[in-house]
Amino acid sequence: QVQLVESGGGLVQAGGSLRLSCAASGRTDLMYAMGWFRQAPGKEREFVAAISDSGRRTYYADSVEGRFTISRDSTLNTMYLQMNSLKPEDTAVYYCAAKRTYYSENYHTEGYEYAYWGQGTQVTVSS
Repeated sequence: QVQLVESGGGLVQAGGSLRLSCAASGRTDLMYAMGWFRQAPGKEREFVAAISDSGRRTYYADSVEGRFTISRDSTLNTMYLQMNSLKPEDTAVYYCAAKRTYYSENYHTEGYEYAYWGQGTQVTVSS
C-alpha cells in the first residue's frame, strides 16, 4: 500500500551530522506509524527511532537518545532522521519502515510490526 525510499546517507567523520529522508508514495492518505532501523555488518537489525502518525509522539533507542531526532512532514509524505554527534558505531545501513495504524498517537519499536520497508541507505562514520 505504501512504497518507501530512503536517501541522505554517506560518509562523515566522527562528530559530524547527516540527515536521512524517507519519502513515501502510494496510499499515503492512510495512517502510518513509522520508524528507523539499522543493521551493521555481522549484526542483527536494531531499532533506532519511532514516530506516531500524528508526529507528536516519538521514541528513541538509548544509544541514539539526545543525538538523533526523528520527524515527519505529512504535507511532503516524508520522514526524517537528523543525526548529530555521529560515532563510528553508528555505521550501518539505515532503513525506514511504515506500519498501517488506526491510532494516530501509537508508535512501534519492533521490526516485525512493520509491513513496509525501504531499500536502505548506507551511513559510514569514520574515526
